[in-house]
Amino acid sequence: MKRLVVVSNRVADLKRSAQSGGLAVGLADSLKRRGGVWMGWDGQTMRADEQPEPRIRKIGDVTQVTIPLTEEDYAQYYLGFSNSVLWPLFHYRLDLVDYKTVYLEGYRRVTSKFADALLPVLEPDDLIWIHDYHLIPLAAELRQRGCKQRIGYFLHIPFPPPEVLAAVPRHRWLVESLLEYDVLGFQTNTDLGNLQHYVEENLGCKMEANGRIAVGDRSVHAGCFPIGIDVDAFVAMAEQPNEEVQIETQRREILGRKQIIGVDRLDYTKGLPDRLRAFARLLELYPEMRKSVALMQIATPTREEVEAYVEIRTELEALSGSINGRFADFNWTPVRYIHGIVPRDALAALFRASQVGLVTPLRDGMNLVAKEYIAAQSMENPGVLVLSKFAGAAEDLREALIVNPFDVDDMARNLCRALTMPLEERQQRQRALMKRIREHDNAHWLKSFLSVLENG
Repeated sequence: MKRLVVVSNRVADLKRSAQSGGLAVGLADSLKRRGGVWMGWDGQTMRADEQPEPRIRKIGDVTQVTIPLTEEDYAQYYLGFSNSVLWPLFHYRLDLVDYKTVYLEGYRRVTSKFADALLPVLEPDDLIWIHDYHLIPLAAELRQRGCKQRIGYFLHIPFPPPEVLAAVPRHRWLVESLLEYDVLGFQTNTDLGNLQHYVEENLGCKMEANGRIAVGDRSVHAGCFPIGIDVDAFVAMAEQPNEEVQIETQRREILGRKQIIGVDRLDYTKGLPDRLRAFARLLELYPEMRKSVALMQIATPTREEVEAYVEIRTELEALSGSINGRFADFNWTPVRYIHGIVPRDALAALFRASQVGLVTPLRDGMNLVAKEYIAAQSMENPGVLVLSKFAGAAEDLREALIVNPFDVDDMARNLCRALTMPLEERQQRQRALMKRIREHDNAHWLKSFLSVLENG
């Protein structure tokens, strides 16, 4: 088996039980199983005149290689081009794109630093797997340095249609950089189709039915590889007793109350304000739901230096306070808003104890929370997943209640349906959904992508 070398913006802490985001969860589980090298930024910033060596450490079968960034790199590459240009652009939010030439310069400079640090670590027969929007040009940088190994790329977030992508300067360079890889992986067929439309309309290339794109004297394989979770591990986690969750569950059972749960990074793509408005609309349209259901929304802090994230946190805190002020009484709080990190084992217990999982992003690459919620349910009395049609997971998880996250009334009606759904229907949906997340689990994602990367 060839050694796997993974490169991403950050490396996850493989010893922590709390991770947020599909990339961290998916890669941590995969690499711990297979072993290999994981390289990324160490999360530290330094002065421009400092030149520390990459840090190398061994954790089990995984070798971690980390590099710092200068303060200028962090501002231009990470906060700038990655998260003020590519992130909103790829999530169809042109109104939030803040393009500056200096951001692009920083993005290219840091990608070059990654290539310089990675090259000495490589062995001739390594398989190199680059991840996500932070490092799109890395294959081109490695090729310029003489790298001959096969290099794959996986995009964890959506890939926008040509008319959206074309709104940002140097969009052609971005796609041409993607075509320097041997294998391109996307979460959904929609994303794959958007790439096909771009290369055919703007580059004059044709994508064949087998996913091959001819680029000069070579070809690139582009395919759909939906990321999954380690289902059995999450099931086992959900079945472990958690004393605090059990006490709270018993209290709700005595009072005859149900719980809706949402777990997301604090991000404007997740549709959190509209989700809270939908819950308030549920209480308006169905007064009988008052005092019988509560929403627990866990929002993990992220990118707090970016103004858009500060604004959404302020909006959520105001909304949750407004809903509670309007509907609460002395022994019932409709919304429990938690701004913090919750360990995965506690999340698994909370998912299992919640009658509805509410996953309503405005646009999302996959969304592993949806799959974790399914895995956590008991077949004897399963909950119901309410899922946005714009989450990548909706392409496969068709037995969930699929909603339009821009339509507050639609979400409210489906929340009521989920809360009142008969047991037999809930069990039928749960069986079908469990079958789907097992078919496309984390091991299948890893095996299917690497098989194409290794065998061509």
